[in-house]
Amino acid sequence: MKDKKKIVISTALALVAMFVGGAIAYKFYDGQRLGILADKNSERLVREYSPRMGANDAKVVLVEFLDPECESCRAFSPFVKDLMKKYEGKMQLVIRYAPFHRNSVFAVKILEAAKKQNKYWEALDVMFKYQPNWGNHQNPQPDLLWYYLPEVGIDVEQIKKDMQDPAIEARIKQDVEDGQALQIRGTPSFFINGEPLNEFGRRQLVEAIEAQM
Repeated sequence: MKDKKKIVISTALALVAMFVGGAIAYKFYDGQRLGILADKNSERLVREYSPRMGANDAKVVLVEFLDPECESCRAFSPFVKDLMKKYEGKMQLVIRYAPFHRNSVFAVKILEAAKKQNKYWEALDVMFKYQPNWGNHQNPQPDLLWYYLPEVGIDVEQIKKDMQDPAIEARIKQDVEDGQALQIRGTPSFFINGEPLNEFGRRQLVEAIEAQM
């Protein structure tokens, strides 16, 4: 009877070890795969039109694929801004779009049009601030953005005209294609000096940035 118990326990422990080992191996393989993809598609990480914040000669370039309607992107936004302050002069943030949600393209067009008023970052802040209202997935009301944007001095009527620019549509299309080539499956997705953040998390992001400093 004791021998049977020992066999059962040993088998269970072996299965757990196999599972843990398999999970670690998968994470390593997945990380390696993303790294290879990023290396092969390095030209797809940053485009000339991509919004940037921070020093042009920064030691660390942080590329973030985001979706303005994504709750996780909203949650990460203050943290990323804090990192920009902490590493001021040493880090540059580059924004790319991965519009996975229903009204994301509409919101991205507004963001891109806001560039013409030099209000890009202000528009993004407003979108994240009021996202639970306009981007509620059960009852989305994207037109509410027209009421929120003037809060940061944005000319709404001009935005409505500028967002029709075909160049904006082309930028979104390019970002989507680049995201697909890099196999971006969720947002936010980060790349640090061309290397993907393989394990998502605030601590992991900080460690990856500091490793490049």
